[in-house]
Amino acid sequence: MMTRLLLSIMLVGTIAGCGYTTGSLLPSNYRTIAIQPFQNKSTNINDSSGVYIPLLETNVRTAIIDRFLFDGHLRIAEADKANLVLSGDLIAFQQDDLRQDVNQNVQEYRARVIVSLTLTDGATGKVLWTEPSFAGEATYFTSGPQAQTQSQAVDTALTDLATRVVERTIENW
Repeated sequence: MMTRLLLSIMLVGTIAGCGYTTGSLLPSNYRTIAIQPFQNKSTNINDSSGVYIPLLETNVRTAIIDRFLFDGHLRIAEADKANLVLSGDLIAFQQDDLRQDVNQNVQEYRARVIVSLTLTDGATGKVLWTEPSFAGEATYFTSGPQAQTQSQAVDTALTDLATRVVERTIENW
């Protein structure tokens, strides 16, 4: 009797499914997106850390476009023909020490790319959402078997940022 009840519950659960879907939550009128060039508003040039990544604002835009192409829910279009327009500014690149050895040499860093974002409806100009401080990050070791260069860590942080931007855009409806 107990076995039948358990099998019945499992059968109902299997038929009903769990409700998970890989589809987009985007409204049907949004099929294209334009990614505007990012402006570099970072103050890292004058920062005491001295960390400046040339063309980082361009790399942010490229990473976001690449991630939208990879995702496939929205096609990239020119701003005057797009249903959605994403614009933003590079606010900062931060590199924080996470771990040091006994001689105070940094062994691990966290690299963080921070942007501000605005998504608008291409037809009406209505702001759909804004994110004043949106970040992608990566941690990296400077030595050992997991060692990476700063450039590799920046690429990982850009991929993380782009993934988060796409998720924010297509899943927050």
